[in-house]
Amino acid sequence: MRFPRLLIVTLLLGLVAGLPRMALSQTGSPYTVVVPVTDVGDAQRSQAFSTALGQVLARVAGGQDMSGKPGYADALQNAGGIVKQFQYERGQGNPPSLTLSVTFDQGAVQRLVTQMGATTAGVKPPLLVVVKGADGKVLDKDDLSALGDAVGKHGYQVSYADPSQLPDLDKLESADPAALSAIARLYHTGLVLVGELHASGADWSLISGGQSQHWSTQGNNEDSMFADAGKSATDRLGQALNVIGATAVDGKLWVSGLHSAMDYANLMATLRADPTVQKVSTLGGQDDGVLLAVKAAMPLDGLAANLTAGGRLMQGGAHDGADVSLRWLH
Repeated sequence: MRFPRLLIVTLLLGLVAGLPRMALSQTGSPYTVVVPVTDVGDAQRSQAFSTALGQVLARVAGGQDMSGKPGYADALQNAGGIVKQFQYERGQGNPPSLTLSVTFDQGAVQRLVTQMGATTAGVKPPLLVVVKGADGKVLDKDDLSALGDAVGKHGYQVSYADPSQLPDLDKLESADPAALSAIARLYHTGLVLVGELHASGADWSLISGGQSQHWSTQGNNEDSMFADAGKSATDRLGQALNVIGATAVDGKLWVSGLHSAMDYANLMATLRADPTVQKVSTLGGQDDGVLLAVKAAMPLDGLAANLTAGGRLMQGGAHDGADVSLRWLH
């Protein structure tokens, strides 16, 4: 898209500004949690409600640790009062597993977060989990329950991969743009944890913002390794995504990879959907990129990390005059 055409595209800004704010796509509701229980008694159900609410509060606060906030303990103790619905489910196995699916009232949860004085950072996209067993086959949700539980406890939702709908894992682990685009289309996220089990442990890759982090764990107990991987992944995500700004920040954002007016319109809608973006305007463009003036409630590098988590954007090469550069994915 050459510069003259981009000037025409910028005329759409007035139209885009009138679009409704779009929520980030989610895999399931952020207000629903599935908790393991041992029986259907009142005590177990009450404990499950408390555990589930703790996870939901962290999700709605954008992954922040809420446990030290005033009123947190009382909220968990009275979690049953804001449960919208719950349902027991029996799994396979001998003996069969028992879980409780709990959905909380959205308005009540949001009020609790506000009353506790937490910053509303918006619900994060789910973390897509792709783990290959020692036999090379992708493990399913039941196999990865310990990993899912560890991720959920830290305020993130989990999405599980369909083996028939995955790009090449080597390309995904190297943050190949085409592979990330495929993940965004299929699973609506830019956060991916890839694991490969072997005889003495596992290798892990966390993809966020079009960048990869790699580490390894040792051991023979799969559940222990999965729990450790889930904690490590969410700790790493938290360092990038849970940035809380004290004052509004003005800066310039360069976004390349815009091939059409629709790309530009979708970019602007994505920016306006982010709760930390207070103002955005177009300064100009060149080739397939556009320079934007942005006012946000956090530093621009933190904003970039949150934007790329959604899967439509990844980190881009440095650009003159821009504080942060991103690339639009198709």
